[in-house]
Amino acid sequence: MENKKYSAGVWSAAPTPLTNDGQVDKEAIKRLTEHHLRLGVKGVFLCGTSGEGPWMTNTMRLDTAEATVKAVAGRLKVTVQVTDNSAVRILDNIYGLVDLGVDAVIMAPPFFQQNIDQAYLKAMFIEVLDNSPLPVGFYHRGAHSSVEVTAETVMALMEHPNLIMVKDSSDDRATMKQFVQHATTLNNPPILLNGGEFDCVPYLKAGYDGLLFGGACFNGYLSNKIIDAAKKEDFAGAQQLQDKMSAMMLEIFGGDEFPYWLAAQKQLLVELGIFSTSNTIINYQVPAAHIPVLRKIIANYKAYLLP
Repeated sequence: MENKKYSAGVWSAAPTPLTNDGQVDKEAIKRLTEHHLRLGVKGVFLCGTSGEGPWMTNTMRLDTAEATVKAVAGRLKVTVQVTDNSAVRILDNIYGLVDLGVDAVIMAPPFFQQNIDQAYLKAMFIEVLDNSPLPVGFYHRGAHSSVEVTAETVMALMEHPNLIMVKDSSDDRATMKQFVQHATTLNNPPILLNGGEFDCVPYLKAGYDGLLFGGACFNGYLSNKIIDAAKKEDFAGAQQLQDKMSAMMLEIFGGDEFPYWLAAQKQLLVELGIFSTSNTIINYQVPAAHIPVLRKIIANYKAYLLP
């Protein structure tokens, strides 16, 4: 797969820092940008699920995008989530971002649809790709989405010249193989990024170009080490690094069910001196008893968290 349109490597589905009164924390965005660069992150995906985009106001989304573009100053690619329930709404979201200097936008399956089929979904996404003034990425969630978009539909989108990336969070190895095989048939395919942070190695071994997930704001350096090992075809070494990263993430998130998920991730960034608060729009909480655990994690994994 050659002639890639965008940089491969590690991308961060960045969390959105908030102030005590629930506004976008623009000073923390500056610190987060420098932290991403230190971790070796190539691009940021703003206002996705980890960024609380589905719950924030449009003004908050624009504030987040504008502040990030200013802080990045061309050193990272900046993409923003524009998912909605129709092509006209998605395009309206995109038009609002054009003058802010973002590099691209990312759309996912609609939040809600009724009595539709894959032909309808394909036509909706193609309408966006045909008319978007910015390059577009697609976030594929497979059967995990409330409105399922099939692998066949995504592969049709991959053929469009305005599609520059696919984030694959389907957790489906058959889909993984289909996407890689289809990309080899295209002159200028979109980059393929794995969104499953607990299962990176098989995707890199299959030929994916990189990784894109919410944990990259703290595990980006370790994720890059996994990619480096995979490039050398040291897949056993890559899996050892994956196991270390998975263990760290489970400690941070509070166990297999991720009971503290986003709030714990934000609190970790507070403890690292990057965020000012662990506030979330959706009111997730970190138990006080978990904060010493996060501090211990920082001590144990400092070489990876603050390289």
